[in-house]
Amino acid sequence: MKTVGDVAAWLESIAPIRLAESWDNVGLLMGDPAVECPRVMTCLTLTRRVAEEAIAGEATLVVAHHPILFRPVQRLRADWSETEAVWMLARAGVAVYSAHTAYDNAPGGINDQLAERLGLEQVGPLQERPGAAAYKVVVFCPREVREGVLAAAFEAGAGRIGAYTECSYSGVGVGTFRGDETSKPAIGQAGRRETVREWRVELLCEQAALAAVVEAIRRAHCYEEPAIDVYPLHPGEVRAGVGRLGRLSEPLTLAELARRVGERLKARRVDYAGDPERHVERLAIVCGAGDELIAAAAQRGADAFVTGEARYHRALAAESLGLGLILAGHDATERPAMEVLAARLARELDGVASWASRVEADPLRSA
Repeated sequence: MKTVGDVAAWLESIAPIRLAESWDNVGLLMGDPAVECPRVMTCLTLTRRVAEEAIAGEATLVVAHHPILFRPVQRLRADWSETEAVWMLARAGVAVYSAHTAYDNAPGGINDQLAERLGLEQVGPLQERPGAAAYKVVVFCPREVREGVLAAAFEAGAGRIGAYTECSYSGVGVGTFRGDETSKPAIGQAGRRETVREWRVELLCEQAALAAVVEAIRRAHCYEEPAIDVYPLHPGEVRAGVGRLGRLSEPLTLAELARRVGERLKARRVDYAGDPERHVERLAIVCGAGDELIAAAAQRGADAFVTGEARYHRALAAESLGLGLILAGHDATERPAMEVLAARLARELDGVASWASRVEADPLRSA
């Protein structure tokens, strides 16, 4: 039987946390990773109604796109609207995971799904990013503690390469040391040079996890002063980045494109800014509230920009930049991807049933 931790690891494999924005709150946010997880529900936003559905459906894990406790709270109360759903799930023992911007940015994630729905070709990131800073961590240890050191380092975040985890290399060598009169060596005696057969253990680690990995190795090691080397590596390749930029298979006017967006995203309402007859071939996309990237889209030569929602002055900015702007709604640009995720979860994880919330709905209505 899969556990909550197993499902969380699978979610991170398709939407790596390293792809999330620095300000985001992603990963397993609440719950016990060791609990068995036969039922999972996905949703866009955790509300009281959604929490009631999860509990009634006996879900063990809720995958909510928008993170819970996104802003720090000092109280967790059942009678407060911002924490009541969290309280309900905690009492029922239901865990919560959020991938949010990691899922937005990941290959095959929300922005890629939008690009496919709208028929874009030659698709790439709207705003590219270099790979995260990475390091090689090397530690020397006797055979007896090697497995414990590896387990601690993996738990802290080391040993991840693409879709693989718990990656390492070990080789045997000979080490020497001499402790002074104040030392308490785990092997041999103080004041005497000791020669020990040791394992050299190498692991890769991203900068965000480096301090935790080094500390975990120290705690798991038997030596009073373990030798730990940290080597910076060459920057990684450009990673997925934010948003998408691509070409329509055939040019459309801005008005025609707005109609296509409404039809293919099944949006209740589509607003747009710009000349209805504007020729659109290069299209930028950012799901949700992506209006902060309007300037980036114009700089990359996009003819139009599709997102969920935008502030009034950002719409004016798009107009002044000569960029067509299409707003399809936050729900329409993100909710369908949670249905895709639920279907993929059920298909790829044996023994796990999953469904997308059936009570969740766009709170906005047209008069």
